[in-house]
Amino acid sequence: MDREWGSKPGSGGAASAQNEAIDRRERLRRLALETIDLAKDPYFMRNHLGSYECKLCLTLHNNEGNYLAHTQGKRHQTNLAKRAAREAKDAPAQPQPHKRKVSVRKTVKIGRPGYRVTKQFDGETKQRSLLFQIEYPEIEDNAKPRHRFMSSYEQRVQPFEKRYQYLLFAAEPYEIIAFKVPSTEIDKSTPKFFSHWDPDSKMFTLQLYFKVKPPETNKPQPPPTANGTGAPGVPSSSRPLPPPPQGPPPPPLQGMAPGAPMGNPPRAPPPIPGSVLPPHMMGRPPTMPPPQGFQGQQMQGQGLRPPPPPMG
Repeated sequence: MDREWGSKPGSGGAASAQNEAIDRRERLRRLALETIDLAKDPYFMRNHLGSYECKLCLTLHNNEGNYLAHTQGKRHQTNLAKRAAREAKDAPAQPQPHKRKVSVRKTVKIGRPGYRVTKQFDGETKQRSLLFQIEYPEIEDNAKPRHRFMSSYEQRVQPFEKRYQYLLFAAEPYEIIAFKVPSTEIDKSTPKFFSHWDPDSKMFTLQLYFKVKPPETNKPQPPPTANGTGAPGVPSSSRPLPPPPQGPPPPPLQGMAPGAPMGNPPRAPPPIPGSVLPPHMMGRPPTMPPPQGFQGQQMQGQGLRPPPPPMG
């Protein structure tokens, strides 16, 4: 017979222990390749000979499957447990953070409480204040309302506004209510900021004052500009302005003595209608108009015309 005793016909005989071990390692290798990434294994190393080594157990393996089968073996698992115990022993003991457990009460809310807000103004200190009166007629026994201030960036109900903050009031079984107030600094001195709970009338009162903003300091005046004018609204300096520069005097004309008066002679006044001219003015040609320009100057190329001789 060509088959071993105890095997089924056509099965090729019963597998030996060695064949069973080979088949088990092959199945483990295929399973490990599907679930384990060797690139993330800190103990997997490939040497210069092309084979693989386990840096933890210092073993040599011919292929990746052999190494994966080694990682599932008893030797590798024992060395992993020893290394983890040694690292835990050498690591310093760090204190565990204390986590405070807060139990959230689940109560049925009965609605919002009634409230009254009064705006006030102190004429002496020029401070504005708000007076809140919240009524809790159905508050729980031995309970007291609470309040707190919340920044605009803490809430998630309305868009963020830097100019405002929120004042919250809470008391079971009522809903939490909030008031939107300016984000000005609050004066929390004893006589101005106070809260009071009246258990008889079931009313919670809170008063707050806003601090007055300090006046703005006078800004330094800008220096005058180059042309001597300062900023608008700022008086200029009392120092007089320098006179404008003057050009050199014109040279004397040829044929005239130095220091002689220059310019045209004075003109006679225009005749009055109906009057008779004097004899020496009759038949006199009209005089030329004076040259345009400043006093003491004349047009280039035009000299002085002497007065005509008197007519006899």
